[in-house]
Amino acid sequence: MDITVDPDGTVEWNGSTMACALGANGVTGDKREGDQATPTGCYALRRVYYRPDRVEPPATVLPTVAIDPLDGWCDAPDDPGYNTLVRQPYCASFELMWRDDHLYDVVVTVGLNDDPVVAGMGSAIFMHVARPNFGPTQGCVAVTRANLLRILAECDETTKLCIRAS
Repeated sequence: MDITVDPDGTVEWNGSTMACALGANGVTGDKREGDQATPTGCYALRRVYYRPDRVEPPATVLPTVAIDPLDGWCDAPDDPGYNTLVRQPYCASFELMWRDDHLYDVVVTVGLNDDPVVAGMGSAIFMHVARPNFGPTQGCVAVTRANLLRILAECDETTKLCIRAS
């Protein structure tokens, strides 16, 4: 069973419809680094990262890893570590994984631009916790923490995140 994301800001999962936040510039079939758009298509769920000081390890069949304050995600297209987890200090641009807000308390990496990684085709596209007002993301799909934990508990290793076009 797949997680279906509609461009109207809803997610369909296992018989339920729930609100989600998408990229500030909507959805796109032509993802590029920094475009603030959520990419259309179906993507494997790769790994779950979580903040061990805020949440227990999520119940899921997916690989699960605790993050720490030195973890980042490289968003520099010309760097060899582009679109991968990196450790601080790091010589290129990266996004912090250990955030002051709660957006990455639980975060799922998806199989966008990772096999192989192509410079400039998008990085750090995740499924993560939404802001309380469901404000836009940089290109990710965000749902409430409760809904994200539910999806993780009910998914299997074949589940994909499928984002529909407008």
